[in-house]
This record gives sequence, C-alpha cells and structure tokens, in this order.
Amino acid sequence: MQDDKNAYKQLVYPVIGACQEVHKELGAFLNEYMYQDALAIEMEIRQIPFFKEYKFVVDYKGHQIAHTHFADFLVKNGNTDILVECKAVEHLADEHRQQLWNYMRLSGINIGVLYNFAPVYAQCEKYYYDTSTGRMTAF
Repeated sequence: MQDDKNAYKQLVYPVIGACQEVHKELGAFLNEYMYQDALAIEMEIRQIPFFKEYKFVVDYKGHQIAHTHFADFLVKNGNTDILVECKAVEHLADEHRQQLWNYMRLSGINIGVLYNFAPVYAQCEKYYYDTSTGRMTAF
C-alpha cells in the first residue's frame, strides 16, 4: 500500500504545486472563484491538461439522473484522471470532504484533491477511491 500511496502522490504533485503557487501569489481570504480562475491560468502556464467545471452525470439503474454535477476541475495526468475541488473557507469540514468523495464515487474517478486556499497556511487533502471495495483512503 505504501508504494501505491507514493505513486498517487507523484500523480497529484503537479496539481498541488500549481495550487501552492496560486496561494503564494494571491494570499489568503479571497473568494473561491478567484482561486479557481487563477488555478486555471496556472495550470495552463504549467501545461497541465485540465477541464474546468467538469460536468458529469449520474446513472441510476440504467437511467441518467436529470441533475448534472460539476466538479471544479478534472486534471489529466497521463492516463489518470484527478478530480480537484477548491475551497475558500476557514477550515475544511466533513461536508467538503463528503462532496469530493461523492463526486469521486459517482464519476468513477479514483483520485481526488481537496484544496482550501482561504487560510494563511493552505490546507490540502488527497484521496484514493477503490471502486472494487468502495473504500476511500487518504494519502
């Protein structure tokens, strides 16, 4: 499992570096959308492939649910997809984690990053979702 965690860390490293640069340049306590827009620019500068406001639908028993979900970013690292959820709150809370976890589970994307830009010292959490067991693991 430790080897897996190291591999996952290597996959998200470019994204986290871009987030850190945005936080360093803009500082704390701004609106979430400002950080998202700056992160899109930073990932373009770094040539990190991504989709902003990644749209995905949910199937229920073979039927598409009418409501569409939007993750902040879908980042492509080789053959691996990474969901990125940006926050600008005082502290990350369970509802922020649950949002990312649900997006990962419902979209089938195994790797997710939850990044909180608002505090003076940004907060970053990284997760792996095992589709075969349904387990969510921090790494």
